[in-house]
Amino acid sequence: MSPHIPFPKDDDLDSETKEILSILPPLNLFRMLGNAPASIKEFLDMGASILMRSEFDARKREIAILRVGHANNAPYVWHHHVAIGKTTGITDEEIEKIACDGPVTSLDEEGNLLCRVAEEISRDVRLSDDALAKIVERYGNRGATELILCCCWFCLAARFTESTRVQIEEE
Repeated sequence: MSPHIPFPKDDDLDSETKEILSILPPLNLFRMLGNAPASIKEFLDMGASILMRSEFDARKREIAILRVGHANNAPYVWHHHVAIGKTTGITDEEIEKIACDGPVTSLDEEGNLLCRVAEEISRDVRLSDDALAKIVERYGNRGATELILCCCWFCLAARFTESTRVQIEEE
């Protein structure tokens, strides 16, 4: 068996972590976070702030998250956000285009820009001056900041799930 970090056993969880996990969907990502009880609540709060409280458009957010998942070779993030993305109106054709090798150029201008931002943050860490200027012009300071934060946070989620070897849940 290849190396991996096992999920914590119920008996090894503190009461606060057990309570948090009891109210969440049974996702492997959440269970793995049980191994980091000091961070689970804040990790979830940050994710919720991006997914549920951000003013950035959900469809645009999901295009960026899908590109982060692809750019980071993170099947867990990709799998879950294909489903979420479809609920925001992303089509199968668009999903296929987001998953291309090399720069995304076959979406509309805005979709290509969202993918470029996600790709640059995933690959280079620092967003290029040109891409930064374009998203500030298009979305303003708040929208640009929320997009960057979203891409950065999902890079974290991608790296966490891949490095701990979190598997996609069995259907």
